[in-house]
Amino acid sequence: MSTTLIKSVQSYTDHGKLQIQLVSQIQNRPVQGAKISISYTGAPGQPLEQLRTNSSGQTETIELAAPPVEYSLQPSEEQPYSEYNLKVEAEGYEPIEVSGSEILSGEISRQKIALRPISDGNYEDVVIPDHTLFGNYPEKIPEEEVKPVNESGEIVLSRVVIPEYVVVHDGSPADSTADNYYVRYRDYIKNVACSEIYATWPPETIKANVLAIMSFTLNRVYTEWYRNKGYDFTITSSTAYDHKWIYGRNIFASIDRIVDELFENYLSRPNVRQPILTQYCDGKQVQCRNRGWMTQWGSKALGDQGYSAIEILRTFYGNDMYINVAEAISGIPASWPGYDLDIGASGNKVRQIQEQLNTIAEAYPAVPVVTADGIYGPETQNSVRIFQSIFGLDQTGIVDYPTWYKIQEIYVAVSRIAELR
Repeated sequence: MSTTLIKSVQSYTDHGKLQIQLVSQIQNRPVQGAKISISYTGAPGQPLEQLRTNSSGQTETIELAAPPVEYSLQPSEEQPYSEYNLKVEAEGYEPIEVSGSEILSGEISRQKIALRPISDGNYEDVVIPDHTLFGNYPEKIPEEEVKPVNESGEIVLSRVVIPEYVVVHDGSPADSTADNYYVRYRDYIKNVACSEIYATWPPETIKANVLAIMSFTLNRVYTEWYRNKGYDFTITSSTAYDHKWIYGRNIFASIDRIVDELFENYLSRPNVRQPILTQYCDGKQVQCRNRGWMTQWGSKALGDQGYSAIEILRTFYGNDMYINVAEAISGIPASWPGYDLDIGASGNKVRQIQEQLNTIAEAYPAVPVVTADGIYGPETQNSVRIFQSIFGLDQTGIVDYPTWYKIQEIYVAVSRIAELR
């Protein structure tokens, strides 16, 4: 980074926020006491901040300079986000450097980094490339939005299920040199949404785009699209074929929250069993309205006008598009009971949450251990509130829908050895 560019970043009056979380790649446990040096991308020798992780593997949340928010609210030749380097050192783990962690004006960014136990002591560099709305990426190759499923020998799932993982091929389908990554479904959707749209956009616009991303992804899952072609993965990271997924990228809190609220959903048409392969383009560098696809910048304009998510989707895909709910969720101990757990609640669901919180507390000692008596009292409320504060949820002390599934996710993560890529 040139001195001129550093001065340009330093002159920004807008700011975003960054929090870093470190976990062990092998056991998925938080890494305490790690040292993290933050600098401008391109100027790693000039650290801006030095941070340490707490018992939850997290740093404090800090403010960092960001370009004016207007750059992300309309197509611009100016980069709408600033980029930072994160250099991590922790006892017993290989050092790692993440380059290009993005900061948007007014948004909270969470950078999760998985650390490998020491082997040869070499740095593993993670480079986050340009956002799709700012960089240059291949145009989507058009496909039919509903796949034929009656061909002889073809494998098709019998119902729509939210998978625990998707296998992401980090390249085009035929690139045999590209790595495959096992990625939790919700983490995959969050990553793609943060790579494809800006977190500064209206919430209903973000919801519409998240629904389109999820429906497309679940179509690939439901139809076993790539496996039926002889590949050993679910989806690719190529924009020519699928979505842009970026290994190691940061996630913005506003998108994180919306995905947690919507992750059971997908898009349907009447009398069509499979999720719709909802294709889209940016609407500026690439035009696709004549194909009946959504444009990302067009969805942003409709969100500005007060359109709801389903109104945005129907504007592009037609009035017979509706939101459906998956029949099951894989990889969780128990599904949402259909009601909030709060002071005064009692029974097996409360006891289950208490037992799961106690298991989580073994890995995250900041979460208080509670008496697993099946009664939701102040002790349980406090433990839930602290859990929510650690994992970026609204600190209500109530086990609502997002909190329930976050507890399930973290419980599963700390209860077994994480799968490696």
